[in-house]
Amino acid sequence: MAEKKIPMRTCIACREEKPKREMLRIVKNAAGEISLDFSGKVAGRGAYICNSAECIVRLKKYRLLNKAFSAPVPEEVYARIEEEFGAK
Repeated sequence: MAEKKIPMRTCIACREEKPKREMLRIVKNAAGEISLDFSGKVAGRGAYICNSAECIVRLKKYRLLNKAFSAPVPEEVYARIEEEFGAK
């Protein structure tokens, strides 16, 4: 029997490839709302980031969500992601 393939994703901050389960998913849904997706199944465009403080800081510093979603992302979204990451 073949081994089950582990889905890999690339962090938008450090560009390191890791298993999907070890990463945080940030989703932009059809309405344009951006949120953290802890289940990994929310509908919408997803961007992955490592579960580390350094990557969260880099995400905000270089405004990487603007590039990942090809749209302007308000500062409040970055602050909310930082807050939710800290609360998790």
